[in-house]
Amino acid sequence: MQSDDKSGKLSVVGIGPGGMAQMTGRAVEAIREAEYVVGNAFYLDQIAPLLPGKQVVRSSMGREVDRAKACIDLARDHRVVMVSGGDPGIYGMASIVLEVLDRAGETVDYEVVPGVTASCAGASLLGSPLSGDHVTLSLSDLLTPWEEIEHRLDLAFQMGVPVVLYNPKSHGRPENLGRALAIAARHLPPETPVGLVRNAYREGQETATTTLGALAEDDAAVDMRTAVFIGGKETFRMKDGGMLTPRGYGRKYVY
Repeated sequence: MQSDDKSGKLSVVGIGPGGMAQMTGRAVEAIREAEYVVGNAFYLDQIAPLLPGKQVVRSSMGREVDRAKACIDLARDHRVVMVSGGDPGIYGMASIVLEVLDRAGETVDYEVVPGVTASCAGASLLGSPLSGDHVTLSLSDLLTPWEEIEHRLDLAFQMGVPVVLYNPKSHGRPENLGRALAIAARHLPPETPVGLVRNAYREGQETATTTLGALAEDDAAVDMRTAVFIGGKETFRMKDGGMLTPRGYGRKYVY
């Protein structure tokens, strides 16, 4: 299917946490404009109402490089969307697509369309745990050596700001979360609030609050689709059970 103007364009589109209501207007528009939509089957299923009339290229996890090459090839002459969960520039597909594009010396017209990342989505369900400075880290060591992840965790928890852990635990690396919590315990008290959000804005959504000490004793509720929010030194649990990290207004104003 050829573009009417015979000019191609590649849009790397973040579809947010999963629910179409959390997609940006530009994300929806880019998908509607596309001739080809390329992506992991899990994410394509979430935007199924937008796909009729499109050429859909499905791929599986672990085929990111092949997916990037395929969408670049198509984008020379067609309007192509590469779908990415969350935000494409945060643990998403933008990095590998642009890296492949840059190394190949291609001049394909492209755009990166932002989306709501899991830390923002999960935080909204917990209250306001990320009100100011915070750190987001992935515990997946598929692309980053575990020694480097440990180093980053130690530095993050030393700062005393909230830390969000992506990819906290899987069947292949069930011990990584426990290791991360042990590092957190070096710098934070066991009563530090912790929030767990599984499948934010998707089917099967679950939220819970606990403490650093309790989660270290039993992390069975956490899996790969859970984002773990470890509070900072000022984070507290509100009366309604939510999490809040104040920005400091109380030090400046009377209210």
